[in-house]
Amino acid sequence: MSAIDRLVNNYTRQMRLPWSQNVSGKQCIWFAVYPPSEERRIRSRLPLFESLTLGAQHGWSTVDLTRLLPEYLAAHKYREAIFQNPKHLRAGSELENRAVELVKAACSRDEADADGVVAVTGLASLFDFMRVSTLIERVEDSVRGRMLIFFPGEYAGNIYRFMDARDGFNYMAVPITSTESFINP
Repeated sequence: MSAIDRLVNNYTRQMRLPWSQNVSGKQCIWFAVYPPSEERRIRSRLPLFESLTLGAQHGWSTVDLTRLLPEYLAAHKYREAIFQNPKHLRAGSELENRAVELVKAACSRDEADADGVVAVTGLASLFDFMRVSTLIERVEDSVRGRMLIFFPGEYAGNIYRFMDARDGFNYMAVPITSTESFINP
């Protein structure tokens, strides 16, 4: 069985567990952790994740951050100068603010109620421009049901490492990994 198939199986198990409504924002966040090299396979399986969620009688909403950086650059008034000398790009806070707006908007949709899942994809496209931990901290209070973060990286010892490159961060989210029979209530 492939790593992605195990991740799907573990997500299915997590989805079937009862949801407590009395949890903090941090505990409403689920990280679907997979190797960065599997990004395209994860993308192709998003309809399966949606189907499994809907089959478990939960709502589904997605927010894809993949186009955020190119759209930001296309609209930037100094884009030509940035393209000529990319080291001058300082997208951090503006890009992060826009990502927060998009995720919060997804959290406010009707299908993102207390029984719904908001899936966040496209984080790999923002690597080196913003920190996932900061994004999560800024949106966690907007989550009414659960937020599923598709996280290209690794999880070990309560530490998440984004794209296997950054120093890890300790976060209280529920990890869903591709480890055999791994489940965390």
